[in-house]
Amino acid sequence: MKKIFWIILIVLIVAVVLYTFLINYSRYPSVESTLPDTLVVETPPDPELLYNIPKDSFDVFSYNVKKNQFLADILLSYGLSYPDIDKFVKAGNSLFDFRKMKVGNRYTCFLSPDTLHRLEHFVYEIDNTNYITVCIDDSITALLNEKEIQEVEKEAYGEIQSSLWLTIKDNNLTPMLAIELSEIYAWTVDFFGIEKGDYFKVLYSEKYVDGQSIGIGKIHAAVFSHHKQLYYAFAFEQDSVFDYFDEKGQSLRKAFLKAPLRFSRISSRYSHSRLHPILKIRRPHHGVDYAAPHGTPVYSIGDGRVINKAWDPKGGGNYVKIKHNSVYTTTYMHLSGFAKGLLVGQSVRQGQLIGYVGATGHATGPHLDFRVSKNGRLVDPLKIESPPVEPVKNENMGSYLSFIESFISKINKISVDEPLAITNDGEKVDSQTVSNGVIIN
Repeated sequence: MKKIFWIILIVLIVAVVLYTFLINYSRYPSVESTLPDTLVVETPPDPELLYNIPKDSFDVFSYNVKKNQFLADILLSYGLSYPDIDKFVKAGNSLFDFRKMKVGNRYTCFLSPDTLHRLEHFVYEIDNTNYITVCIDDSITALLNEKEIQEVEKEAYGEIQSSLWLTIKDNNLTPMLAIELSEIYAWTVDFFGIEKGDYFKVLYSEKYVDGQSIGIGKIHAAVFSHHKQLYYAFAFEQDSVFDYFDEKGQSLRKAFLKAPLRFSRISSRYSHSRLHPILKIRRPHHGVDYAAPHGTPVYSIGDGRVINKAWDPKGGGNYVKIKHNSVYTTTYMHLSGFAKGLLVGQSVRQGQLIGYVGATGHATGPHLDFRVSKNGRLVDPLKIESPPVEPVKNENMGSYLSFIESFISKINKISVDEPLAITNDGEKVDSQTVSNGVIIN
């Protein structure tokens, strides 16, 4: 009896101990359960780079080139010897001529962070995008680099009040847009005859480096309303060459430019009887006078050959005459000088520089007297017509019409309000929110 009692007692004690252990075990997680599923290892952040050099590893100083400051002056101030400076220049000679460092351009010195403060890297910004890096170690090496260029797709609208240039300026658009548009439409829009109420819409990309605009990437599509007629332009690649064509596939480039110079005004038109400002007599003026500042570049309105470059003893001053084909010849008078290297007998291309506006000969002020001869007879330069050249080829017409369809839709929807920037996913934002070449939310 006693034996059974003790067995029961021992069983009860073991049961109580086991129960207590289980209760306590359930309250605390196991060591394994406290371990994370994955082991997280903290990695140091990437170093901050300046010109692809880890900035935090050096003492960095940036300056602008001063007037009468030369490379040797800069390097001597950082302890380089003349033999080292000679090696420095030779290392970079094939990439950049350091004698051409420009006043105002930026240079940056990377010095060792110790007490010696040795110059280890020297960076000079050649222009907005290109820079040269010279590394100074046991040997001296140089590299030519390019900054990252970011492009922002934009759209713009402007209504002409007085001129294309002022309209671009008044709408806070990049001035390069005026130049690009004037070149695209040089053969179809008379920018000396644009009127108040004419307008343009344009889809284009703008390039940014370090948050600063460095110009237009490419104009994809545009429409210019001139004298209530719409002129479309679409950039299209044909035979590996980009050109601009209208909605019917006709090239916007014609045999002649509308004018031989940009951003001027007509001071005197073609006339059979004009009071000469110097001679004070009425005589024919079979040309167009473009008033422009002294030194304004003058361009050939078409391909041709220089048949005369001389002084006109009858009052025309310095002049250039170009024969374009069997029909047309053009003359550019009162030039202050000729383009460097321009020779009689030389072939010239459309838009090639041939001289500069002046007031030589009989002239009261700087201007260009421009004349056009058709079949040996002087005609009004503002009334000559020129057929388009190089249209979209028949075999490319289908793909071209499909290509421009979306551009026509986009450009017709451009608001007449503020210019807009467009993100890569098509979202539109006000152009004022564009900074550092990206869209700011």
